[in-house]
Amino acid sequence: MGSTLRVLLTVWLLVAGVASARVDGGVDFETFVADSPDAGVVASAQVDAGIDAASAELETVVTGLRESVPDDRASSVVRRTELDRRLPRSTPDAVRFEPGVFVQRTAHGQASVFIRGLTGQQTVLLFDGVRLNTSTWRQGPNQYFFTLDSATIDTLEVLRGGASTWFGADALGGVVAVKPLDAPDGREGPVLKSSVTLKGRSADDELGGRAQLEAAVGNVGFIGGVGGRNVGLLESAGSVRNLVGGGTPDVPRFAPDGRTQLGTGFKELSFDGRATVRFGEAHALTVALYGYRQFDAPRTDQCPPPGARFDECLTISEQFRTLGYAKAGLVFRDVSIDVVGSWQRQLERREGVRPASFVVSTGRDVVDSFGGAVRLTTRDFAPTEGLTLRARGGIDSWVDLVESRAWLSFTDLGVTVERSRGQYLTGSRALTGGAFSELEVGLPFGVSLRGGGRVGWSTVDAPGDDASGTVAVSQRWLPLAGTGGVAWKPFESTTFALNVDHSFRPPNLDDLTSRQQTGPGFQFENPALKPETATTLEVGAKVRTPVVTVDAWVFQTWLGAAIGRQPRTIAECPPNTPQCESSWNRLQLVNAKGLSNVRGLELSGRLRFPHGFGARATVNATFGEGPNLIERPADPLGPWQERVPLSRIPPVNGIAELSWAYATQFSSAISLQWAGPQDRLAVADLSDARIGLGGTPGFAVVDLRLSAKVTSFLSASVVFENVLDSPWRAHGSSINGPGRGVMLALTGQWAALR
Repeated sequence: MGSTLRVLLTVWLLVAGVASARVDGGVDFETFVADSPDAGVVASAQVDAGIDAASAELETVVTGLRESVPDDRASSVVRRTELDRRLPRSTPDAVRFEPGVFVQRTAHGQASVFIRGLTGQQTVLLFDGVRLNTSTWRQGPNQYFFTLDSATIDTLEVLRGGASTWFGADALGGVVAVKPLDAPDGREGPVLKSSVTLKGRSADDELGGRAQLEAAVGNVGFIGGVGGRNVGLLESAGSVRNLVGGGTPDVPRFAPDGRTQLGTGFKELSFDGRATVRFGEAHALTVALYGYRQFDAPRTDQCPPPGARFDECLTISEQFRTLGYAKAGLVFRDVSIDVVGSWQRQLERREGVRPASFVVSTGRDVVDSFGGAVRLTTRDFAPTEGLTLRARGGIDSWVDLVESRAWLSFTDLGVTVERSRGQYLTGSRALTGGAFSELEVGLPFGVSLRGGGRVGWSTVDAPGDDASGTVAVSQRWLPLAGTGGVAWKPFESTTFALNVDHSFRPPNLDDLTSRQQTGPGFQFENPALKPETATTLEVGAKVRTPVVTVDAWVFQTWLGAAIGRQPRTIAECPPNTPQCESSWNRLQLVNAKGLSNVRGLELSGRLRFPHGFGARATVNATFGEGPNLIERPADPLGPWQERVPLSRIPPVNGIAELSWAYATQFSSAISLQWAGPQDRLAVADLSDARIGLGGTPGFAVVDLRLSAKVTSFLSASVVFENVLDSPWRAHGSSINGPGRGVMLALTGQWAALR
């Protein structure tokens, strides 16, 4: 443990001591009320009922389409108070405790969120109503969600299940929608606040922090800040053994101590500014800019690659994202309107170093995305007694413009050679969008019906390149989506629901044009791919009382024309692509010829006891299979299966947590995160160095958390992670989870006005 972290831990112990003294002499509140804008509207009622506002899960949607998370959909929300207590390493890490969610880590600076067994191009990420997905997202877009600074986030909503009617292409498995911290309201008096947070972690010697300013005068408010951190090599609890043979996976490689993982560590810088002008009680105009800069983040499974020298490494030297947008929220007598227009730039620079060959391979991709959306929601109408109607609708469209380059540098000669194409092709462009509507009908006896549809549009255009044998692409699709459901609420606290959803995903530029090194091997393009579809049937029940919260869902998703990886021979490699010929495995994306399916069970529950005690648990089970993408040989040498497991389906997993909170001054928790073994492997998984021989073993990791608010201007949180020092690894990851360590955050807040 570094000397700086020892100092922080000493400060924490002093803080905790003062907090304990204040608790002993404080007022005996039985509940902890979250200081959250979303919880504010129900805070007083929850205090009366003895409910923790942060854990009551009286949830608020962040998508702008509904004023509250519907009881008839599988969903959950992570709030700012939970982020402050859990101290997640990243934004993807912030949702790992949610039902139906599993987080895979290709590197220490990358992570991919799985929702109901699907990830990447099959899920949608939103930031304040702005679509983050671009046309170059891969099947495992580990970098991109990581580029949201969790310190700027107010809530994260996870909507599980198909959602293309509301959110367009890619929403086959679900949606993660982020709501950022809002600017203060100065109409009741001027506001001037500042805060500084310092963070440290022992497992990777991370040191960082954030400075934030809030100000408001009249109807104009502003919030902004800068943050950064320096993250070192990640120390695990040791090697994770293969399920077969007892050996270890090819990645990661370890330092001589057998715990420190090579190919980890990174640096990052973030900045943001958000100004809001409020008119009347409901109108608001917001202008915002968010930026993220990550430097020198090795891709662990390629640093070094399996079988290569220790000095070979593929590093993402620059992972930059800049997002600017303007957003207006207007409420009239019978309808509310949300309008957003945005520009986003995603820049990635990769450097592959092979010192023994005196070669450095560099690639640089830039994607500029422009777009916007208009969404409308009517108030409830009651044309007759016992009948209510509400309508929603809107239109959205997003366009991507791509620049991509690649070059080789021969360090012994001092010569650089430009390649004819990059990972993508400069001049490529893609458009996605659609128009949608939905109607909700409330009937007597607690019954409600809903139904809606979307007419989408999607175009992809990319130039050809004769030198690399790349053909030009020009594709057009007009996909349709639809959703419907019935819900019955026999009591105010209980809801039963049945939903059917049909969603779509047209192939994007990554599918149709990219050439890249992936975990299973070198992957090259297929310009003849067809769109994927997903039809989901789910049945669920929700119970909400002051003492018990229960969510239970079962689902089945049928994937049509699912896109997967099919092995290829050296002879099938594209021309002038030496990376393909030299790779251990060569793969091309193809559409499955039959239906694939994913089915599963999601259970979550929470108990609230007197005097601030509580318990929470989740269980997730997902099973996926589809047609074998390897065609049956004429003379098989061994057994051949017509249907095989889908790639990287998470194992059975869940969490269990016991907590105690005392007013707004102190909270504590002990949590268990666990997963069973996963030995159902797809063909691509068998060649993936990130997955050990026979699959990934199960794990159980115990964390302890403490948070204290000593005064109105000083608070602290500490997490003792993996207290049993258990070796563990999330299925499909390149890195093992951290070993025993300490995470600490100290926050000082000052208010010059109000």
